[in-house]
Amino acid sequence: MAEEKTAFFTYKGLPLVRKGNQIYFGNMYDEYVVMIEILDTEKVGGLDVANKVRIRKMATDITLPPNQQIVKKAEKSSLYEALDIACAWLKVS
Repeated sequence: MAEEKTAFFTYKGLPLVRKGNQIYFGNMYDEYVVMIEILDTEKVGGLDVANKVRIRKMATDITLPPNQQIVKKAEKSSLYEALDIACAWLKVS
């Protein structure tokens, strides 16, 4: 059976990929991506909604040591705020 290729979900034209509580925003072929980590959630209308997230702007250069890959970091109280900052960091309009 042939594997079906699916496109990544995008936000403002950049890929948005989730694995567990981590979300990667941006193209891995670009110089930087943003990693969003969901630290805490709360129930709202039966759904889990992030109420504390950590965001990190990271270099995609794998030759850099891990401590030099992270160039910016912040914590926000919602996923929307985190994506807003991520767009600014990656200069997405």
